[in-house]
Amino acid sequence: MTFAIRLVVGALAAMLPAQVPVLAQQQLPAQLQSGASSDVPVATQVMRWHMNDADVNSFAFRNMDQLFTTRTVAHSGSTWTFPKVERPMDFSYAFDGKTFTAQQALERTYTNALLIMKDGRIVTEIYRNGSNERTRFMGWSMTKSITSTLVGAALADGLIGSLDDQIVKYLPELKGSGYDGVTIRQILQMRSGVDYEERYDFANPGIAASNHINALVKNVVRFADAARTIKRKSKPGEVFAYKTIDTAVLGWLIERVSGGSVAAYTARKLWEPLGTEADGFYIMDGQPGTGREFSGAGYNATLRDWARFGQMMLNGGMANGKRVVSEEWVTAAQAPAGQETGPEGGYGYQWWTMGNSPAYSAIGLQGQYVYIDPASKTVVVKLSYFPPQDDVVSQETLAFLAAASAWKPAP
Repeated sequence: MTFAIRLVVGALAAMLPAQVPVLAQQQLPAQLQSGASSDVPVATQVMRWHMNDADVNSFAFRNMDQLFTTRTVAHSGSTWTFPKVERPMDFSYAFDGKTFTAQQALERTYTNALLIMKDGRIVTEIYRNGSNERTRFMGWSMTKSITSTLVGAALADGLIGSLDDQIVKYLPELKGSGYDGVTIRQILQMRSGVDYEERYDFANPGIAASNHINALVKNVVRFADAARTIKRKSKPGEVFAYKTIDTAVLGWLIERVSGGSVAAYTARKLWEPLGTEADGFYIMDGQPGTGREFSGAGYNATLRDWARFGQMMLNGGMANGKRVVSEEWVTAAQAPAGQETGPEGGYGYQWWTMGNSPAYSAIGLQGQYVYIDPASKTVVVKLSYFPPQDDVVSQETLAFLAAASAWKPAP
């Protein structure tokens, strides 16, 4: 290498440390550049910003441990095994005046994985898009149903005196906020009355979108801490308004009364007695020591372990020969708090209920379902990658789930 070339190379090398951060910063959307600075690498912030986008979510939703700090929920003990008697999905469903085969639903409704159980037997188990039985899938708001189950366990343990206790009895940090005077039951039913619109318009972020950006993308605040200063919009108990901050408060409650982490309580009271076959994990809103589990929408598990959760509920709280949660809790959790309206029906303790049907479901963002029908003894787990805000595919999926529930495979 000539002396002149060495000079050029040396000059370029000297420029890089100063230039790279500037160029990387320009990759960030304006909404991420404002506010508190983040220690999260720029490339990771950008990927978190885009993780729900239709061109990457099939991959992102099953690789969340590559994007976030996580906290493991360990499995332990004997595995709850199910007989497997796979049958071809020889049923159809009707939607929008047309009839489609079950096989067509896989692509039409953006399916990553599907499991159908009848009478405790696996009759369908399908993995797509590079996933397999070891893949751990993001549940999004199906996590709310897990958090609800943990509240039921804490109630049975005597860590919570009553669901009609005010939340400030356990979380005095919320005194003076919109949660002051709100009961645990009202929070479970999404009737807290606090002013938190579940709207994720990131171009024009409101309180929910800003909380998502700061807690989950940038990790500069804790997601539940927004509850400390939140205002009141309606009288507690009167108006149903779905909001993830309510479930984040329930997760904070579990942390406080259990004296440990949400992950540790999940392992002890749910994942171990459930007889799961793999570790689950929560995504965190910060590094260990400061971050919390995203208890409103951050749990990840395998397809079969999501099915075990559903089968436990179908069995009235029993799993693998063990009592996980009381039968009374299971009954109360699936009872709609108000009138069943809309495509999902109503809402119980962090579970959606199906109108004109005993079926109910954990439902997560962009197509995650643990659908339970006591009438046909069916559990369907569907893990998907819907395009953002696609209500049409949501409606088609509900039609498919109802048909799968009614399906009677050949003996």
